This record gives sequence, structure tokens and C-alpha cells, in this order.
Amino acid sequence: MQQLFNHLAYLWTQKVNPKIASFVAFFGIAWLAACALTLYVLAHLSDEILERESFAFDKHILLYIHQFANPVLDAVMVGITRLGDPRTVVPLTVIIFCFLWWQRYQLEAKFFALNAIGGAVLSYVLKLVFNRPRPQLWPQLISETTFSYPSGHALGSMVLYGFLSYLLITLYPRYSLIWRLVGIFLIVAIGFSRLYLGVHWPTDILAGYGIGFLWITVCIVLMRLQEKQASVTQE
Repeated sequence: MQQLFNHLAYLWTQKVNPKIASFVAFFGIAWLAACALTLYVLAHLSDEILERESFAFDKHILLYIHQFANPVLDAVMVGITRLGDPRTVVPLTVIIFCFLWWQRYQLEAKFFALNAIGGAVLSYVLKLVFNRPRPQLWPQLISETTFSYPSGHALGSMVLYGFLSYLLITLYPRYSLIWRLVGIFLIVAIGFSRLYLGVHWPTDILAGYGIGFLWITVCIVLMRLQEKQASVTQE
């Protein structure tokens, strides 16, 4: 028993604890708290969705937004939502991957691809698991055939534009403020466009953002660990 205890203590102090310490040092307590809060909210939302419970504020928010609808906003929101469509996201992902590889950022390119592919798989699988119907509160401008929860556009925008913003901030820190503002704008605008067009419930958007946030956190952690391992090997 004493040997087992000593072995576990060794694993904790030499293997596990340094990685946790470096993780906390890199992301900070605020980021870890945000991850914990996101997990809690997602667990609550997902449990209610599985039990086919409805949220009263979902309908109220959509109807409130819809009262401001007009032809000009219709055209703007349809254009914005296209930025999260697969026919836009897939070519953009390929172009960014090729650019990163061409600039000799092979590690970043690999994790960018992993991030994008993993996000797409998560969206597809989770929609099938929860099979939540989409809202049908008014005649819609666009047609959607997949399930509603979580929002693939919200998840995809967080995964693509959020992770891309992180890479650009890391690789080109001189323009970090621009990358942050552009990333936040695209993520928020795409999510809002889905509500304006009435093709998602607000809780779908929240879940998409939350899942995307957690996934890019995992990808960033894995990338940083591999960077650290590569630097140690070179030394």
C-alpha cells in the first residue's frame, strides 16, 4: 500500500501537477472559471433538451427580435449567416490551412485542421443525439433541414473564427486588437443572424458557443503541450 501511495504521489508531483500548473499559468483562473461555468450551463441545457423541456424565454426572445424585421435587415442577416454556411466555411478552412502550411506554421496548420474537423463532427453528432426541432414561428427566408440543437453556425463560427483569431494574435501580435474585434464581431453577428432569421432558438446559440469554446480550448491546450514538448526535444 505504501508503495502504491508513493507511486501515485510521484505521478502527481512529476507528471500531472506540472501540466496543470502550466495550464493554469497560461490560461489563468478567469479562463478556467469560464470553462467550468460553460460546462455547468451546457449540462443544464442539454439535460432539459433531452427531457424535451421548453424554455419560455426562447420564444419571447425570437418574437421580440422579429418585430424589428424589415427588407434591408433581411438581406443583411442572410448575407451574414452565409459566413457560417459550409459552402463558405469549408473553402475558407482549406485556404487558411494552405496559407499556414505555406508560411511554415505546420503545427498551427495541423491543429487548425483538427479544430475545424472536430467542430464539424461535434455539430453533426450532437444534432442527431438531441434531435430538437427548429422553431417555426413565422415564414422563414432560408430553409434548414437539420436539427436545431446545438446551432452548427454558432459552434462553427466559434471554432473557425475564434481559433483563427487566437492563431493570428499569436503569430501577428502587432494587430492583436484588430484580430480580437473581427473575431468577436463575426461570432456574435453570425449567432444573432440565426435568431433574426428564426432558424434557431436562443438556447441553441448558447450551446453552440459553449461547445465551440470548450473545443477550441482543448485544441489550444494540445497545441501548446506539443509546442512545449518539441522545444524540450530540440534543447
